[in-house]
Amino acid sequence: MTESILLVTGTSSGIGLATAVAAARHGFTVVATMRDLGKASALQEAASAAGVTLDLQPLDVTSPASIAACFEHIRATYGRLDALLNNAGAGHLGTVELESVEAVRAVMEVNFFGVVAVTKAALPLLRESGGRIVTVSSVGGVVGQPFNEAYCAAKFAVEGFMESLTPVAATVGVSVSVIEPGAVTTEFVANVRAQEAPAVAGTPYEGALNAYLARTAAAFDPSAAQTPDGVAEVIVETLSVPQPAARVQTSEAAQRFVGVKLADLDGAHVQAVTRHWVTGA
Repeated sequence: MTESILLVTGTSSGIGLATAVAAARHGFTVVATMRDLGKASALQEAASAAGVTLDLQPLDVTSPASIAACFEHIRATYGRLDALLNNAGAGHLGTVELESVEAVRAVMEVNFFGVVAVTKAALPLLRESGGRIVTVSSVGGVVGQPFNEAYCAAKFAVEGFMESLTPVAATVGVSVSVIEPGAVTTEFVANVRAQEAPAVAGTPYEGALNAYLARTAAAFDPSAAQTPDGVAEVIVETLSVPQPAARVQTSEAAQRFVGVKLADLDGAHVQAVTRHWVTGA
C-alpha cells in the first residue's frame, strides 16, 4: 500500500491526527479531512514537525453534499482511492431516562450513519483499486459500558455493519477491518465529561455517574492508557499488511477486555465487570 491514496476522516486531533501523520511518514498520500478546517492547526504543526505533507480537505460525515465534494476532489486530483480510514466520531455520556431520543439519534448520525455514508461513497473507487476499508471502532463496540448507552449502541452498529460487509466486500476485492482501541490519552474523555456530565447532576443517577467517572479517569490516566501514536502504529500496520485481520485490538489491555465479551455466552462476566464501575466497590 506504499504511496497509495488514503482518505482519513476526523483528523483534527487524537487518533485521526496521529494516524494521518504516521501514514504519510510511511509513504501514503494522505487526504486528511475534518469538519472545520479552522481547527487544522494542530495537524499542520504535527505534519510540519514530521516533515510530511498532507492534503487537507473539509468533510462533514453527516452532510451528503460535503461527502460528495470530498470524493469529487479525490477523483479529480488522484483518479483513485486505495484505502479509507473511518475515524470521525463524537463521544457522548448519558443515560436514557435523562436525555431525549433526538440526542441518541444525533449520536447515531455521527458515529454510525456517517461511517455508512462515507463507506458507501468510497466503495466504487476501492473496488477499482482492490483497496481496503479500516474503521476505528472501540472496545465499546464489543462491551456495553455504563452511561455510554448511545455511544456503545452506535459502535455496536458499526461493528455489525462492518462484520456483515466484510465477506461481501471481499468478493469484489476490498478488505474490511475494524480497529478496537481501549483507553487512549486524547481530549475525547475530557470533552465528553465537560459537555455531558452536568445533565446528570442532581438526579438519582448522580452517584453512579461519579463512580463511573472516577473509574474512567483512572483508566484514561497517561500512566495506564495508550497514546494516539500507539494506536496509529497499529492502524498503519493494518493499512499496510497484505492480509489484514477483520478485527484488530490496539493493545493487550484491549485484547483482554474484548476477550471477556467474546467468551461470555450468558453475559454474566461482562455484568460482573461493569457493575463495579457504577458502584465504586
